[in-house]
Amino acid sequence: MLTSTFNKLYDYLNNESEDRVCKGITDEACNHVASNFFTILFTHTFTKLGDTLSNPKTVLTWLMNYVNAPVFLISLIVPIRESGALIPQVAISNYVKKKPIRKYIWVVGSIIQGVAIAAIGLVSLHFDKKVAGWLIIVCLIIFSLARSLASVSSKDIKGKTIPKTRRGRLGGYTSSFSGILVLISGLYITYTSKTTENIQFYTNLIFFAASMWIIASVIYASVKEFPTPIENEAGEQNSIADNLKLLKDDKHLRDFVIARSLLLCSALSAPFYVTVAQNSVKDTSYLLGLLIISNGLASIVSSPYWGKLADKSSKNTMAYAVTIASLCGLILFLIITFAGDFKTQLWLYPIAFFVLGVAHSGVRQGRKTYIIDMASGNERTNYVSVSNTIIGLILLVTGGLSAVLSLVSVESVILALSIIGLLGAVKSYRLPNVEKTTGDTN
Repeated sequence: MLTSTFNKLYDYLNNESEDRVCKGITDEACNHVASNFFTILFTHTFTKLGDTLSNPKTVLTWLMNYVNAPVFLISLIVPIRESGALIPQVAISNYVKKKPIRKYIWVVGSIIQGVAIAAIGLVSLHFDKKVAGWLIIVCLIIFSLARSLASVSSKDIKGKTIPKTRRGRLGGYTSSFSGILVLISGLYITYTSKTTENIQFYTNLIFFAASMWIIASVIYASVKEFPTPIENEAGEQNSIADNLKLLKDDKHLRDFVIARSLLLCSALSAPFYVTVAQNSVKDTSYLLGLLIISNGLASIVSSPYWGKLADKSSKNTMAYAVTIASLCGLILFLIITFAGDFKTQLWLYPIAFFVLGVAHSGVRQGRKTYIIDMASGNERTNYVSVSNTIIGLILLVTGGLSAVLSLVSVESVILALSIIGLLGAVKSYRLPNVEKTTGDTN
């Protein structure tokens, strides 16, 4: 009964005809596409909600301020959370490639992420100041390493179980459904923060976020995954150096990594939007809730569209989305610099955050779909791990440069990142299409 319902709903959501699309996956996997589609959708919906409620750019920053952690430690949480999850992936990929069934790697990674986030809540309740700050940093390092495990395995599993031209839609529906939950959470935070904003309020958010990863791990264990052939050829890439050599030998991968590096503006701009808002608006009691609501609405409105567009042309999706992010940043820079009256208006920043959220959703959908469709099997694992490791290193460098530039002014960082984003749009548009390529073995 449940299988029949999943099949009908899958066909409806993906406009399937009598012949199911199974491009890029095996015949065995094709028989379980619908159930796997919804298993992954539910799983990632929960983890995305957990991500939002423990976001380093908003919630964790607020939380560390409440425990009076040093400012220099607060400045570390975003690069550690993002880069720490990306840099180890080349090394982790060698372990993942030796496993014919890889979903349990994701399950373990998800459980560890949930435990690490819960530990942040406990630290915040029982410690303060520098001790709390350092302990939260340690928890984030553990979280990031576990996230790295999940990231390497999840894209490969998605590539094995979900056909081409349906992967982008899955990401779009996931972002949309999680966006609804984020919107509800934002409304709750906005409603309650005026009267009950205290350390218990924020730690409850953290504990709830932690439970999302635990629930997701239970659901994900039911994915129907078939073994990946394990190659033991003499020329197999086993070392980190061999994997990184892909950047030199594979022009397609190299061009994608360059483009993705330039797309970072949509992610790196967000904390500076928040900083400008905190510095400009007098009453910030509603600000966190409004920003979370904006982020949720952005996912609900835009994700299905970006997902469908990514299935048609993921490289164009990246180009269009980062253009929107850059234009938003340029307009905000002009307002901050030349229109002082508007700068103090509370409504300005949720709107700007909404537009940035729409753009960032498109960038994520485009780049994730592109890297999954570029290759198959262990080659996909290599591509994902190499690109993520390089991006992690670039994030650290770019984050450091942004921190230095912010000493001049926060708006100058927004301007610089917007210009970089426009270069990323050009580079993304020039990438080759991958949706029309074949390669149906996984």
